Parts: sequence; C-alpha cells; structure tokens
Amino acid sequence: MKAIKLTFVLLLAVTFNAIAQKPSPELLDPTNHSLVLIDHEGQMAFAVNGVDPVQLRNNVGLVSGTAKIFNIPTVVTTVAEESFSGPVFPEIIEFFPNNKEYIDRTTMNTWEDENAYKAITGKGKKKIVMAGLWTSVCVVGPVLSAINDGYEVYVITDASGDISQEAHDMAVDRMVQAGVKPITSLQYLLELQRDWARSETYEAVNQLAMRFGGGYGIGIQYARKMLKH
Repeated sequence: MKAIKLTFVLLLAVTFNAIAQKPSPELLDPTNHSLVLIDHEGQMAFAVNGVDPVQLRNNVGLVSGTAKIFNIPTVVTTVAEESFSGPVFPEIIEFFPNNKEYIDRTTMNTWEDENAYKAITGKGKKKIVMAGLWTSVCVVGPVLSAINDGYEVYVITDASGDISQEAHDMAVDRMVQAGVKPITSLQYLLELQRDWARSETYEAVNQLAMRFGGGYGIGIQYARKMLKH
C-alpha cells in the first residue's frame, strides 16, 4: 500500500512539474513574433514630451539590440526620411545598418503602405511587436489595423512617445481597449532570454543591459566587479 501511495505521489509530482514547465502562449519568445520599428527619426523625436530623449534612445537601443541578439524578423520603417523626418536613431543604425532595407513611406499608417504591409505580413508571424513615434498616430494606426486583420499585437510603450504624456497615455489606453498587450523595453529583453542557463545569449544580453538598461545595467556591472561573477 505504501508503495502504491509513493508511486502516486511521484506521478503527481512529475505531472505538476511538467505543467509548470509549459510557458504561457501569451509570452514572447525568439521564434513566435516579428518586430516593427516605426519612425524613430529626428524630426519625429524633436516634439516628443513625457519621456526624456536620452531614455527614449536607450530604450530603442535596448529593443534594437534585443532583436539582433535573438535574430527577430524585423522591419524598420520611416516616413519621408529624405524630405522631412531625417535618419533613424543611431541606436537602430548600429544594429540594423543596411538602410536600403528600411521601408520609407508617405502614409502615417504603416499598414496602409503596400511595401510595409507586405514586409510585415511576409514575416509569417501572428504575433507582432511594435514601437514608434508618435504613439497616437504612427503606432495606433498599424496596431489597430493589424488587430483588425487577426494579428496579436504587443506595443513597447517606453520605446514609443508622443507630443505630450496625455497623448501617449490616451493612445496606449485606446490600443489596450482594442486588445493590444503593452510591454516595456527591458521586459522585452528579459522575456526573450527567460532562462539564464541559455548560455548562447547570456553574455550578449548582459552586455546590452549594462549599456542601455539604466540602473539594472549598473547593478549587473557592480555584481560582476564586486562578486567576481
């Protein structure tokens, strides 16, 4: 009888362990989504309020570097780059230096541009992560359009910005009501790493966090020096 009980307990433990090891399908991983970076350009950034420009650039660097480390299918799109908005942030150029692959548009809604639409949907991912300037125009448009077309959309809110905090917040609220999932830049990095035993990306993730991760990155640097990690 004791053997039967022990066997039952072991089977129950194995069952619970197997359940615990299955992550939620809501979580992002390196293979289940694409990334769209929208209009992170000088002219668009000049009027942004509510987020410090240095913080915004750091967050965009964190997102761009994450995409590079984990080989995320990425679309970089600009609006009137040559005639009005100017080049993308240096933090994007560093990780995606081939500007011939950028998709320039005249439309404010990326989803309405034929080339951009084909590039995004051509990645073949039902989950799409987006960030851009401005939140209330150039992010809201493609987000609502993608959701309407049946995509699951995540928005990196701290790698996006608008002309006022209210404009940004109202845009995020509107998107959330439509079904978007808001995340942050550091959350994006850590959600993809997920397990510190993933040695193939461990060092690159730590280096990126130390460079762009603010206080968290300083903490990593401190631990490595003081704890001889």
